Amino acid sequence: MGQKLRAELWDKMHYLFRDFNDRMVHVELRYDFQIDIDALKKVIICFLEKAPVLHSSFKDNHISAFWTVNDYNIDDVLTVSTQDNLEEAIEEFLTQYIEPDAPLQIKFAVFNHEKGSVLCVVENHMCMDGGDLKYFMNTLCEDYSNLVKDKKSPLSLKSGSRAYDEVYNDFTRTEKKMAKNLYKNVCAKDDHRFPFTPNNIRDRSFIAKRKIDAERFDKLRASGKKHGATLNDMLVTAYFYSLYELADFDRQDSVTISCAIDLRRHLKDTSEFGITNQTAFMQCNIPQLGNDIFETLKYTVRSVNKFKNDKFMGLYGLPLLKLGYSIMPQSMSEQVIKIGYSNPLLAMSNIGILYPDKLALDGHEPYDGFMTGAVKYKPYALLSVTSMNREITLSMCVRGNDEDKKIVEKFFDLIEKNIASLSE
Repeated sequence: MGQKLRAELWDKMHYLFRDFNDRMVHVELRYDFQIDIDALKKVIICFLEKAPVLHSSFKDNHISAFWTVNDYNIDDVLTVSTQDNLEEAIEEFLTQYIEPDAPLQIKFAVFNHEKGSVLCVVENHMCMDGGDLKYFMNTLCEDYSNLVKDKKSPLSLKSGSRAYDEVYNDFTRTEKKMAKNLYKNVCAKDDHRFPFTPNNIRDRSFIAKRKIDAERFDKLRASGKKHGATLNDMLVTAYFYSLYELADFDRQDSVTISCAIDLRRHLKDTSEFGITNQTAFMQCNIPQLGNDIFETLKYTVRSVNKFKNDKFMGLYGLPLLKLGYSIMPQSMSEQVIKIGYSNPLLAMSNIGILYPDKLALDGHEPYDGFMTGAVKYKPYALLSVTSMNREITLSMCVRGNDEDKKIVEKFFDLIEKNIASLSE
Protein backbone atom coordinates (compact mmCIF):
# COMPACT_ATOMS: atom_id res chain seq x y z
CA MET A 1 0.00 0.00 0.00
CA GLY A 2 1.28 3.50 -0.86
CA GLN A 3 2.45 6.14 1.55
CA LYS A 4 -0.35 7.97 3.36
CA LEU A 5 -0.59 11.74 3.73
CA ARG A 6 -2.73 13.60 6.21
CA ALA A 7 -5.89 15.19 4.80
CA GLU A 8 -5.81 18.77 6.02
CA LEU A 9 -8.80 20.86 7.04
CA TRP A 10 -9.04 22.75 3.75
CA ASP A 11 -8.64 19.49 1.79
CA LYS A 12 -11.72 18.18 3.59
CA MET A 13 -13.67 21.40 3.14
CA HIS A 14 -13.08 21.46 -0.62
CA TYR A 15 -14.08 17.80 -0.73
CA LEU A 16 -17.34 18.83 0.99
CA PHE A 17 -17.85 21.45 -1.78
CA ARG A 18 -18.41 18.62 -4.30
CA ASP A 19 -22.14 19.38 -4.21
CA PHE A 20 -21.53 22.97 -5.33
CA ASN A 21 -18.69 22.86 -7.87
CA ASP A 22 -16.16 20.57 -9.56
CA ARG A 23 -13.23 22.01 -7.48
CA MET A 24 -10.92 22.37 -10.51
CA VAL A 25 -8.62 25.39 -10.95
CA HIS A 26 -7.59 26.22 -14.51
CA VAL A 27 -4.59 27.94 -16.15
CA GLU A 28 -3.97 28.88 -19.77
CA LEU A 29 -0.72 30.51 -20.99
CA ARG A 30 0.03 31.31 -24.64
CA TYR A 31 3.60 31.53 -25.97
CA ASP A 32 5.05 32.54 -29.34
CA PHE A 33 7.53 29.64 -29.40
CA GLN A 34 7.43 25.85 -29.13
CA ILE A 35 8.01 24.57 -25.60
CA ASP A 36 10.86 22.10 -24.98
CA ILE A 37 8.80 19.09 -23.89
CA ASP A 38 11.68 17.06 -22.41
CA ALA A 39 12.66 19.98 -20.20
CA LEU A 40 9.07 20.56 -19.12
CA LYS A 41 8.67 16.87 -18.24
CA LYS A 42 11.79 16.95 -16.05
CA VAL A 43 10.52 19.97 -14.14
CA ILE A 44 7.06 18.44 -13.64
CA ILE A 45 8.55 15.17 -12.36
CA CYS A 46 10.72 17.03 -9.84
CA PHE A 47 7.75 19.09 -8.68
CA LEU A 48 5.51 16.06 -8.24
CA GLU A 49 8.21 14.39 -6.15
CA LYS A 50 8.42 17.47 -3.91
CA ALA A 51 4.62 17.72 -3.66
CA PRO A 52 3.36 14.11 -3.44
CA VAL A 53 -0.22 15.23 -2.78
CA LEU A 54 -0.39 16.01 -6.52
CA HIS A 55 -0.02 12.31 -7.37
CA SER A 56 -2.21 11.00 -4.58
CA SER A 57 -5.76 9.69 -4.26
CA PHE A 58 -8.16 11.09 -1.67
CA LYS A 59 -9.65 8.32 0.45
CA ASP A 60 -12.87 8.77 2.42
CA ASN A 61 -13.78 5.65 4.38
CA HIS A 62 -16.47 7.57 6.32
CA ILE A 63 -14.41 7.30 9.52
CA SER A 64 -11.40 9.34 8.46
CA ALA A 65 -9.96 10.95 5.35
CA PHE A 66 -6.41 10.76 4.00
CA TRP A 67 -4.33 10.79 0.81
CA THR A 68 -2.61 7.71 -0.64
CA VAL A 69 0.48 8.48 -2.73
CA ASN A 70 0.60 6.75 -6.14
CA ASP A 71 3.24 5.91 -8.72
CA TYR A 72 2.65 7.65 -12.03
CA ASN A 73 3.73 7.87 -15.65
CA ILE A 74 4.73 11.36 -16.81
CA ASP A 75 2.85 10.79 -20.09
CA ASP A 76 -0.34 10.59 -18.03
CA VAL A 77 0.50 13.92 -16.39
CA LEU A 78 1.50 15.81 -19.54
CA THR A 79 -0.07 15.40 -22.96
CA VAL A 80 1.30 17.05 -26.10
CA SER A 81 -0.66 17.47 -29.32
CA THR A 82 -1.35 19.54 -32.42
CA GLN A 83 -5.05 20.15 -32.97
CA ASP A 84 -7.07 21.18 -36.03
CA ASN A 85 -9.46 23.09 -33.78
CA LEU A 86 -7.15 24.61 -31.17
CA GLU A 87 -9.73 26.58 -29.16
CA GLU A 88 -12.10 23.63 -28.92
CA ALA A 89 -9.28 21.34 -27.74
CA ILE A 90 -8.20 23.84 -25.09
CA GLU A 91 -11.75 24.20 -23.78
CA GLU A 92 -12.21 20.42 -23.66
CA PHE A 93 -8.99 20.01 -21.67
CA LEU A 94 -9.69 22.86 -19.26
CA THR A 95 -13.23 21.75 -18.46
CA GLN A 96 -12.26 18.18 -17.55
CA TYR A 97 -13.01 16.89 -14.07
CA ILE A 98 -10.46 15.07 -11.91
CA GLU A 99 -12.05 12.73 -9.39
CA PRO A 100 -10.74 13.06 -5.79
CA ASP A 101 -9.80 9.37 -5.76
CA ALA A 102 -8.01 9.58 -9.14
CA PRO A 103 -4.28 8.67 -9.13
CA LEU A 104 -3.31 12.21 -10.23
CA GLN A 105 -4.65 15.54 -8.99
CA ILE A 106 -3.02 17.74 -11.65
CA LYS A 107 -2.89 17.51 -15.45
CA PHE A 108 -0.81 19.48 -17.98
CA ALA A 109 -1.27 19.87 -21.72
CA VAL A 110 0.82 21.54 -24.42
CA PHE A 111 -1.00 22.39 -27.63
CA ASN A 112 1.47 23.16 -30.41
CA HIS A 113 0.52 25.23 -33.43
CA GLU A 114 2.29 27.13 -36.19
CA LYS A 115 2.96 30.23 -34.12
CA GLY A 116 3.90 28.61 -30.80
CA SER A 117 2.53 26.64 -27.85
CA VAL A 118 -0.35 26.92 -25.40
CA LEU A 119 0.36 25.55 -21.92
CA CYS A 120 -2.75 24.50 -19.97
CA VAL A 121 -3.07 23.18 -16.42
CA VAL A 122 -5.98 21.74 -14.46
CA GLU A 123 -5.59 20.89 -10.77
CA ASN A 124 -7.79 19.88 -7.86
CA HIS A 125 -8.50 22.79 -5.49
CA MET A 126 -8.24 20.27 -2.63
CA CYS A 127 -4.47 20.34 -3.18
CA MET A 128 -3.82 24.06 -3.57
CA ASP A 129 -5.65 27.33 -4.09
CA GLY A 130 -5.15 30.05 -6.68
CA GLY A 131 -2.46 31.77 -4.59
CA ASP A 132 -0.24 28.71 -4.46
CA LEU A 133 -1.05 27.72 -8.04
CA LYS A 134 0.28 31.12 -9.15
CA TYR A 135 3.42 30.44 -7.10
CA PHE A 136 3.61 26.91 -8.56
CA MET A 137 3.43 28.21 -12.14
CA ASN A 138 5.98 30.99 -11.53
CA THR A 139 8.41 28.50 -10.00
CA LEU A 140 7.82 25.94 -12.75
CA CYS A 141 8.61 28.54 -15.43
CA GLU A 142 11.71 29.72 -13.55
CA ASP A 143 13.03 26.19 -13.12
CA TYR A 144 12.29 25.35 -16.77
CA SER A 145 14.37 28.37 -17.81
CA ASN A 146 17.23 27.47 -15.47
CA LEU A 147 17.23 23.89 -16.74
CA VAL A 148 17.29 24.90 -20.41
CA LYS A 149 19.92 27.65 -19.96
CA ASP A 150 22.23 26.31 -17.26
CA LYS A 151 21.21 22.64 -16.84
CA LYS A 152 20.31 23.50 -13.24
CA SER A 153 18.20 20.90 -11.42
CA PRO A 154 14.55 21.99 -11.01
CA LEU A 155 14.25 21.74 -7.24
CA SER A 156 12.95 25.19 -6.27
CA LEU A 157 9.40 24.20 -5.32
CA LYS A 158 8.75 24.72 -1.61
CA SER A 159 7.76 21.81 0.61
CA GLY A 160 6.62 21.53 4.20
CA SER A 161 3.45 21.64 6.26
CA ARG A 162 0.10 22.00 4.49
CA ALA A 163 -1.82 22.56 7.74
CA TYR A 164 -4.41 25.32 7.98
CA ASP A 165 -3.15 26.51 11.38
CA GLU A 166 0.19 27.65 9.96
CA VAL A 167 -1.73 30.88 9.27
CA TYR A 168 -1.44 31.73 13.00
CA ASN A 169 2.37 31.55 13.08
CA ASP A 170 3.11 35.27 13.06
CA PHE A 171 0.58 36.24 15.70
CA THR A 172 1.68 37.02 19.24
CA ARG A 173 0.75 34.53 21.94
CA THR A 174 -2.27 36.64 22.94
CA GLU A 175 -3.38 37.20 19.35
CA LYS A 176 -3.08 33.50 18.57
CA LYS A 177 -5.27 32.65 21.55
CA MET A 178 -7.87 35.18 20.38
CA ALA A 179 -7.77 33.92 16.78
CA LYS A 180 -8.21 30.30 17.82
CA ASN A 181 -11.39 31.25 19.68
CA LEU A 182 -13.16 32.89 16.76
CA TYR A 183 -15.99 30.37 16.57
CA LYS A 184 -18.43 32.82 14.97
CA ASN A 185 -20.06 31.46 11.80
CA VAL A 186 -19.78 34.11 9.08
CA CYS A 187 -21.31 32.18 6.15
CA ALA A 188 -23.33 34.06 3.54
CA LYS A 189 -27.10 33.98 4.04
CA ASP A 190 -28.52 35.68 0.96
CA ASP A 191 -31.07 34.14 -1.41
CA HIS A 192 -30.29 36.45 -4.36
CA ARG A 193 -28.90 34.43 -7.23
CA PHE A 194 -27.55 34.60 -10.74
CA PRO A 195 -30.41 34.14 -13.26
CA PHE A 196 -29.32 30.83 -14.78
CA THR A 197 -31.75 28.43 -16.41
CA PRO A 198 -32.94 25.45 -14.30
CA ASN A 199 -30.59 22.47 -14.01
CA ASN A 200 -30.79 19.96 -16.84
CA ILE A 201 -29.20 16.54 -17.26
CA ARG A 202 -27.83 17.73 -20.62
CA ASP A 203 -25.88 20.64 -19.06
CA ARG A 204 -22.15 20.65 -19.78
CA SER A 205 -19.22 22.60 -18.37
CA PHE A 206 -18.03 25.71 -20.20
CA ILE A 207 -15.72 28.66 -19.56
CA ALA A 208 -16.85 32.14 -20.60
CA LYS A 209 -14.28 34.97 -20.77
CA ARG A 210 -14.27 38.68 -21.41
CA LYS A 211 -11.25 40.99 -21.78
CA ILE A 212 -11.04 44.51 -20.37
CA ASP A 213 -8.31 46.23 -22.37
CA ALA A 214 -5.35 48.19 -20.98
CA GLU A 215 -6.85 51.61 -21.72
CA ARG A 216 -10.02 50.85 -19.76
CA PHE A 217 -7.93 49.17 -17.04
CA ASP A 218 -5.89 52.37 -16.55
CA LYS A 219 -8.98 54.60 -16.53
CA LEU A 220 -10.74 52.36 -14.00
CA ARG A 221 -7.75 52.32 -11.67
CA ALA A 222 -7.28 56.11 -11.94
CA SER A 223 -10.97 56.73 -11.22
CA GLY A 224 -10.78 54.40 -8.24
CA LYS A 225 -7.96 56.44 -6.71
CA LYS A 226 -10.07 59.60 -6.97
CA HIS A 227 -12.90 57.87 -5.10
CA GLY A 228 -10.71 56.21 -2.46
CA ALA A 229 -11.36 52.76 -3.96
CA THR A 230 -9.07 49.95 -5.02
CA LEU A 231 -9.31 48.31 -8.42
CA ASN A 232 -10.93 45.33 -6.68
CA ASP A 233 -13.54 47.63 -5.11
CA MET A 234 -14.36 48.96 -8.58
CA LEU A 235 -14.76 45.46 -10.02
CA VAL A 236 -16.97 44.30 -7.14
CA THR A 237 -19.13 47.41 -7.63
CA ALA A 238 -19.49 46.67 -11.35
CA TYR A 239 -20.44 43.09 -10.39
CA PHE A 240 -23.13 44.34 -7.97
CA TYR A 241 -24.60 46.88 -10.37
CA SER A 242 -24.65 44.43 -13.28
CA LEU A 243 -26.37 41.76 -11.16
CA TYR A 244 -29.21 44.09 -10.18
CA GLU A 245 -29.73 44.88 -13.87
CA LEU A 246 -29.36 41.32 -15.15
CA ALA A 247 -31.52 39.60 -12.54
CA ASP A 248 -33.89 42.57 -12.07
CA PHE A 249 -33.35 42.71 -8.31
CA ASP A 250 -35.43 45.27 -6.41
CA ARG A 251 -33.25 48.40 -6.06
CA GLN A 252 -34.09 48.48 -2.33
CA ASP A 253 -32.86 44.91 -1.74
CA SER A 254 -29.69 44.24 0.22
CA VAL A 255 -27.34 41.89 -1.68
CA THR A 256 -24.17 40.06 -0.64
CA ILE A 257 -21.25 38.87 -2.77
CA SER A 258 -18.68 36.60 -1.12
CA CYS A 259 -15.16 37.71 -2.02
CA ALA A 260 -12.16 35.40 -1.69
CA ILE A 261 -9.40 36.38 0.78
CA ASP A 262 -5.86 35.02 0.68
CA LEU A 263 -5.08 34.21 4.32
CA ARG A 264 -1.36 34.43 3.56
CA ARG A 265 -1.88 38.14 4.27
CA HIS A 266 -1.38 37.15 7.93
CA LEU A 267 2.05 35.61 7.24
CA LYS A 268 5.39 37.32 6.69
CA ASP A 269 7.02 34.32 4.99
CA THR A 270 5.39 31.25 3.44
CA SER A 271 8.53 29.71 1.93
CA GLU A 272 8.74 26.96 4.57
CA PHE A 273 5.20 25.72 3.99
CA GLY A 274 4.08 23.25 1.36
CA ILE A 275 1.61 24.01 -1.42
CA THR A 276 -1.84 24.13 0.14
CA ASN A 277 -5.04 26.13 0.59
CA GLN A 278 -5.16 29.31 2.64
CA THR A 279 -8.26 30.97 1.25
CA ALA A 280 -11.40 32.15 3.03
CA PHE A 281 -14.23 34.55 2.12
CA MET A 282 -15.49 37.91 3.30
CA GLN A 283 -19.14 38.84 2.82
CA CYS A 284 -19.28 42.11 0.89
CA ASN A 285 -22.76 43.52 1.45
CA ILE A 286 -24.56 46.58 0.14
CA PRO A 287 -27.84 47.72 1.80
CA GLN A 288 -29.42 48.73 -1.53
CA LEU A 289 -28.39 49.57 -5.08
CA GLY A 290 -28.30 53.33 -4.50
CA ASN A 291 -29.21 56.22 -6.76
CA ASP A 292 -26.29 55.66 -9.14
CA ILE A 293 -23.22 53.45 -9.54
CA PHE A 294 -21.05 55.78 -7.44
CA GLU A 295 -23.37 55.39 -4.47
CA THR A 296 -23.07 51.63 -4.97
CA LEU A 297 -19.30 52.13 -4.91
CA LYS A 298 -19.56 53.94 -1.56
CA TYR A 299 -21.51 51.02 -0.09
CA THR A 300 -18.95 48.55 -1.46
CA VAL A 301 -15.93 50.45 -0.11
CA ARG A 302 -17.59 50.81 3.31
CA SER A 303 -18.26 47.05 3.49
CA VAL A 304 -14.78 46.03 2.30
CA ASN A 305 -13.01 48.47 4.64
CA LYS A 306 -14.92 47.04 7.59
CA PHE A 307 -13.20 43.72 6.92
CA LYS A 308 -9.81 45.24 6.11
CA ASN A 309 -9.75 46.98 9.49
CA ASP A 310 -10.18 43.66 11.30
CA LYS A 311 -6.85 42.11 12.30
CA PHE A 312 -8.39 38.65 12.10
CA MET A 313 -9.90 39.09 8.65
CA GLY A 314 -10.90 35.73 7.17
CA LEU A 315 -10.14 33.69 10.31
CA TYR A 316 -13.66 33.56 11.76
CA GLY A 317 -15.18 30.10 11.83
CA LEU A 318 -11.89 28.20 11.33
CA PRO A 319 -11.87 26.91 14.96
CA LEU A 320 -15.46 25.76 14.45
CA LEU A 321 -14.49 23.79 11.33
CA LYS A 322 -11.47 22.33 13.14
CA LEU A 323 -13.71 21.24 16.01
CA GLY A 324 -16.24 19.71 13.63
CA TYR A 325 -13.64 17.61 11.83
CA SER A 326 -11.83 16.61 15.05
CA ILE A 327 -14.50 15.22 17.35
CA MET A 328 -16.57 13.14 14.92
CA PRO A 329 -16.04 10.58 12.14
CA GLN A 330 -15.62 12.05 8.64
CA SER A 331 -19.16 11.29 7.42
CA MET A 332 -20.79 12.70 10.56
CA SER A 333 -18.54 15.77 10.49
CA GLU A 334 -19.69 16.57 6.97
CA GLN A 335 -23.35 16.31 7.91
CA VAL A 336 -22.93 18.57 10.95
CA ILE A 337 -20.87 21.16 9.05
CA LYS A 338 -23.42 21.24 6.21
CA ILE A 339 -26.11 22.21 8.73
CA GLY A 340 -24.19 25.33 9.74
CA TYR A 341 -22.50 26.08 6.41
CA SER A 342 -24.22 28.15 3.73
CA ASN A 343 -22.44 28.08 0.38
CA PRO A 344 -22.54 31.55 -1.23
CA LEU A 345 -24.81 31.84 -4.26
CA LEU A 346 -22.77 34.80 -5.55
CA ALA A 347 -18.99 34.90 -5.28
CA MET A 348 -15.93 36.59 -6.74
CA SER A 349 -12.28 35.60 -6.69
CA ASN A 350 -9.71 38.18 -7.74
CA ILE A 351 -6.73 35.90 -8.28
CA GLY A 352 -4.61 38.94 -9.14
CA ILE A 353 -1.80 39.77 -11.52
CA LEU A 354 -0.09 37.17 -13.70
CA TYR A 355 3.35 38.66 -14.32
CA PRO A 356 4.66 37.76 -17.82
CA ASP A 357 8.32 38.01 -16.73
CA LYS A 358 7.73 35.46 -13.95
CA LEU A 359 5.93 33.15 -16.38
CA ALA A 360 8.62 33.40 -19.07
CA LEU A 361 9.97 30.12 -20.47
CA ASP A 362 13.62 30.53 -21.47
CA GLY A 363 13.11 34.24 -22.14
CA HIS A 364 9.76 33.86 -23.91
CA GLU A 365 7.04 35.69 -22.00
CA PRO A 366 3.42 34.63 -22.49
CA TYR A 367 1.59 37.13 -24.68
CA ASP A 368 -1.76 36.10 -23.20
CA GLY A 369 -3.11 34.01 -20.36
CA PHE A 370 -5.56 33.69 -17.51
CA MET A 371 -6.39 31.64 -14.43
CA THR A 372 -9.88 30.81 -13.26
CA GLY A 373 -11.67 29.00 -10.47
CA ALA A 374 -13.97 26.01 -10.33
CA VAL A 375 -16.88 25.12 -12.58
CA LYS A 376 -19.91 26.06 -10.48
CA TYR A 377 -23.11 24.05 -10.43
CA LYS A 378 -26.27 26.12 -10.86
CA PRO A 379 -27.53 28.17 -9.08
CA TYR A 380 -24.05 29.00 -7.69
CA ALA A 381 -21.96 31.58 -9.58
CA LEU A 382 -18.29 32.60 -9.33
CA LEU A 383 -16.67 35.48 -11.19
CA SER A 384 -12.89 35.02 -11.44
CA VAL A 385 -10.52 37.88 -12.25
CA THR A 386 -6.88 37.89 -13.38
CA SER A 387 -4.81 40.50 -15.18
CA MET A 388 -1.82 40.29 -17.49
CA ASN A 389 -0.09 43.10 -19.40
CA ARG A 390 -2.60 45.54 -17.83
CA GLU A 391 -5.48 43.65 -19.42
CA ILE A 392 -8.16 42.17 -17.16
CA THR A 393 -9.70 38.78 -17.91
CA LEU A 394 -13.12 38.16 -16.39
CA SER A 395 -14.17 34.51 -16.45
CA MET A 396 -17.02 32.33 -15.27
CA CYS A 397 -16.97 28.53 -15.28
CA VAL A 398 -20.46 27.09 -15.40
CA ARG A 399 -22.14 23.73 -15.84
CA GLY A 400 -24.95 24.86 -18.09
CA ASN A 401 -26.30 25.16 -21.62
CA ASP A 402 -26.31 27.54 -24.59
CA GLU A 403 -28.92 29.77 -22.96
CA ASP A 404 -26.72 30.06 -19.85
CA LYS A 405 -23.82 31.08 -22.11
CA LYS A 406 -25.98 33.88 -23.53
CA ILE A 407 -26.91 34.99 -20.01
CA VAL A 408 -23.25 35.12 -18.97
CA GLU A 409 -22.33 37.05 -22.12
CA LYS A 410 -25.09 39.57 -21.35
CA PHE A 411 -23.68 39.84 -17.81
CA PHE A 412 -20.23 40.62 -19.24
CA ASP A 413 -21.80 43.24 -21.52
CA LEU A 414 -23.32 44.92 -18.47
CA ILE A 415 -20.03 44.76 -16.56
CA GLU A 416 -18.25 46.45 -19.47
CA LYS A 417 -20.91 49.17 -19.54
CA ASN A 418 -20.68 49.72 -15.80
CA ILE A 419 -16.88 49.72 -15.82
CA ALA A 420 -17.12 52.49 -18.42
CA SER A 421 -19.44 54.43 -16.09
CA LEU A 422 -17.11 53.95 -13.13
CA SER A 423 -14.17 55.12 -15.26
CA GLU A 424 -15.69 58.53 -15.96
